[in-house]
Amino acid sequence: MRTAVLDIGGTFIKSALYADNMLYQFKETPTPLSSGGKGIVACAAEIVKTYGSFDAIGISTAGQVDPDRGMILYANENIPGYTGTPVRELLEYIFHVPVVVDNDVNMAAVGEGALGAGKEEQDFLCLTYGTGIGGAIIQNKEVYRGSSFSAAEFGSIVTHGQSSQDQGGYPEGIYEKYASATALVHMAEQINPKLSDGKAIFANLKEPEVKAIVDIWIGEILLGLSSLIHIFNPSCIILGGGVMEQTYLIREIRRRLSDYIMPSFSNVRIKQAELGNRAGLLGAAVTAGRRAAE
Repeated sequence: MRTAVLDIGGTFIKSALYADNMLYQFKETPTPLSSGGKGIVACAAEIVKTYGSFDAIGISTAGQVDPDRGMILYANENIPGYTGTPVRELLEYIFHVPVVVDNDVNMAAVGEGALGAGKEEQDFLCLTYGTGIGGAIIQNKEVYRGSSFSAAEFGSIVTHGQSSQDQGGYPEGIYEKYASATALVHMAEQINPKLSDGKAIFANLKEPEVKAIVDIWIGEILLGLSSLIHIFNPSCIILGGGVMEQTYLIREIRRRLSDYIMPSFSNVRIKQAELGNRAGLLGAAVTAGRRAAE
């Protein structure tokens, strides 16, 4: 089976052809944000055409997704005009092959569960740390979606309650405001404007001021993980996103975790994601393959 796979993000559309358990012809194409949802799908269609013949299309995408209809339920301002886009319907009309569409973190979790850090796990939580914080819940190797396909918005759990009470309305003290990679960069830039991305920060980790900032940020990560561990009692949590490729982070999260959880929850294992920025593509391929076999 040959599957064209795409991962639609706010900066790039990653794409490849999946066959024989491998990704071929990997590409990155700038996302045409000014074109709105239909323009993004038109761009995706042009990319897919370059892969020749295929039996199915798998789409991993930013935003909240109704996977039954393959429609974007909600996307924030990072992808303007994307909310409501019927991605599956538009692509099936053009290509006349089955199309599967799901949220990017769900797809990454499926990929990790089938081919990466979760291969030996039946159940696990998956979090990705980047511009925000994405989440997925895997139970019996399947994605748990919730009543409106929006479960696992872990970035919106409240970790700083007092600031939320002071503001009123939608909580201000949410997890991703303090523990995303964006939050780390904001903290680091306060001490050195040149520390404008994760690579620069960790290249200077030996500097005491930088290390202190990173260690504070790890504490913010642990606050959110503590809540999730006490709610779900998971045996495994997989941490992904480019910043989590830093071995220092995984080591320190494991070392300090016991300070944040009750002893009866200490069986949880923290794993580093293995598939990198291709996890969503691989999850889309696996999902398309499962759908075709039904």
